[in-house]
Parts: sequence; C-alpha cells; structure tokens
Amino acid sequence: MRAANLLLAAALFSGAGMAAAAPAADTILPSSITFATSTGYWEEAKGEIAIERAPGAAQPAAISAEPRHGYYKIFAVRQPNRTSKVYLQQIAQADAGPEVVSTLELHEFTDIKPYVTDIRPENSTGIIKQPGLFATVYLKTDPDAEPDGWTVMIDEFGEITVEKASN
Repeated sequence: MRAANLLLAAALFSGAGMAAAAPAADTILPSSITFATSTGYWEEAKGEIAIERAPGAAQPAAISAEPRHGYYKIFAVRQPNRTSKVYLQQIAQADAGPEVVSTLELHEFTDIKPYVTDIRPENSTGIIKQPGLFATVYLKTDPDAEPDGWTVMIDEFGEITVEKASN
C-alpha cells in the first residue's frame, strides 16, 4: 500500500511539472469559442477567394502564383448574453502551416440570437473528395427548448447556404 502511495505521489509531482510547461489555455484557444469543427475542401486559382473578408480583419498574405487549396472551419463564439455568433473561415494549407484566408460571420445565426449546443461535420473521416462543405449547427432560440439542427453548405462554386435542417 505504501509503495502505491509513493507511486501516486511521484505521478502527481511529475504531472504538475508537465502542466507548468504547457502554454496557457488562452494562448491556444479563447474560452469564448464553445464549438468548432474543420471540414470540407476548397481549391482555387490565383486571385479567387470563395468567402469575402470580414470588415476590419487582417489582410491575407500575398497571393502566390500557385493555385491554393485548403479546408473550412466553422465555430461558435459565446457572447456575454450567453448567445453565440457563428463564423466560417477559409483556411489555406501552406508550406509554413495553415493560414486563415478569410473569416465571415454567418448573420443567419446572429439574427436569431442562438444558444449553440454543438457543431458537427458531415462525416468525421477527414477524407473529402469533392470541393464544398456540409456541417450541422445545433442550436436553441430559447435556452429551455430542445435544439434544432441548421445546415451550413458551401457548393463547389463557393455559394454559401444556411437553412434549418429538414428531416
């Protein structure tokens, strides 16, 4: 029993040192981000951008002569009143790592002041064979109600559709 206690104490002490070495949680992901998923696929030639940049957002890196490709990220940001805003990002896969190409607030969600309860991709395999995006945002417009599913779709031409899911 005494040996088990010593092993437990050693594990706790070594774990505490590891936790101190990790970066602060706020530097990785702000606490206001409640749900996020990366999904879909896009590719474009020089100068084509499927999503318009949000006002006040930083400008993208210089556009290269090589065609770009990447994926989408959709995430919910909790507001002080507990409702959420939902954003869509276009992420480029660059040699130096992922780069945000554009960020767009999805006003269809902002307008109904939702309580977002989940965001899920169409599938979790990570294999997307056709350009576009399909994700479901689960939300409530009343905190005591059951959540509804809303779909966010982007077709191969970059057209975005947000609508209440039908069964």
